[in-house]
Amino acid sequence: MKIPVFQIDAFTDQPFSGNPAAVCPLDEWLRDDEMQAIAAEMNLSETAFFRPKENVDGEHGLRWFTPTVEVDLCGHATLASGHVVLLHLNRNLSQVTFHTRSGELGVQFKDGLLELDFPTNPPTKLDDPTEIQAVREALGSAPQEILHANTTMAVFESESEVAALQPDFSAVANLNEPWLLATAPADDAEYDFVSRFFVPTAGINEDPATGSTHTILMPYWAAQFGKDELVGRQISKRGGTMFCRLVSNRVKIAWHIVEVMQGELAL
Repeated sequence: MKIPVFQIDAFTDQPFSGNPAAVCPLDEWLRDDEMQAIAAEMNLSETAFFRPKENVDGEHGLRWFTPTVEVDLCGHATLASGHVVLLHLNRNLSQVTFHTRSGELGVQFKDGLLELDFPTNPPTKLDDPTEIQAVREALGSAPQEILHANTTMAVFESESEVAALQPDFSAVANLNEPWLLATAPADDAEYDFVSRFFVPTAGINEDPATGSTHTILMPYWAAQFGKDELVGRQISKRGGTMFCRLVSNRVKIAWHIVEVMQGELAL
């Protein structure tokens, strides 16, 4: 069996930056263990698999796998999958709908960019003193505020504090919510806020550029800044940019992608 595979860098306009995803269009689903084995072989933060819905143009089922686990939501691999559908499989479409574990997710062309349409995930304040102390110890630093939204979010006063973090990944993995997001206002006037994202339990110590975290970040920072349009910058080694719009209970997340490779998997 031959399966097309695309490797795409998302949330960047330069190759070998942003977040790399492998995308595999399918006619029929593979077994779960086969998809997990392919994701391990690709060894990227996510490998996406999608197949068309029968008799429904522009709608697909979509699943995402890290090298070690299947995940419920992934932004950059959804953006990359939208690129494959709209640029390679059906150029007559201007948008695509993916049916996923997290509901219906959209990708469309807008102002020369690809834009995600995701549900918001507003964070709430973490009140457990024991868990607050565990987060501080895992980060080796004391954020000014700690919140959670199925992901722990640590808010710092300055970008330099976020940039300097050197987490204890074993301690992060032992948190009650072991996906840990750090954020602060941006220093550079080009951006509004910055972030980093640590996910050792998914086989990724630090994710380079994460769309899904902006479903948490955008409601928080929109309230802080009093604006519904913000630009986020993920300050990982590879880096990534997200132009975000808050629309009711949805967040639109857009930026460029760069396709770096096409090939075939042989099963």
